[in-house]
Amino acid sequence: MTLTNHNIEQLITLCLEENQFAQLEIYNRYYKAMYNTALRIVKDSYEAEDVMQDAFLLAFTKLKSLKDIKTFGAWLKRIVINKSIYHYNKSTKFDEVSLDEVLYKVEDPGGFTEDYAFKSIQAKQVIDTMNSLKDNYRVALTLHLIEGYDYEEISEILKWSQANCRTTISRAKTSLRKKMQALVC
Repeated sequence: MTLTNHNIEQLITLCLEENQFAQLEIYNRYYKAMYNTALRIVKDSYEAEDVMQDAFLLAFTKLKSLKDIKTFGAWLKRIVINKSIYHYNKSTKFDEVSLDEVLYKVEDPGGFTEDYAFKSIQAKQVIDTMNSLKDNYRVALTLHLIEGYDYEEISEILKWSQANCRTTISRAKTSLRKKMQALVC
């Protein structure tokens, strides 16, 4: 049974009826983005896979609690982030994963251009520099700049006061800026 032509609302309706083909199709549509989200927080590819798998299992078991089917992607991403933060807080030892081991694929329909190569190098430098920040700075900046959460949401996720959240993100940005300026000079 092929479900690739179904929209997400139809697939979720089928998932609510416990259709495993629909669950597989949703997994195939979202797993790369959810893996990358988990990886940016836990910094280990195997741990990120585990977190992502746990998040999908939880999402499929709690699907009936989803209030608006149209927000499924954001709801799933929030589950992945919460699981990643929980894992991050629970973990006492962090294994670094170099970006060379992780493949970020960006599809360029116009083909590979010099401008794209330049932007990729800049993006890689920013991500490398972010990964060199203290863990609390790295996680806070990832949630704010990459995942797009506001200060209130980040303070809820990390269980910080809003003042602490704003201060930490401000200091993290300053630290990132200084490290990036040192690379340029």
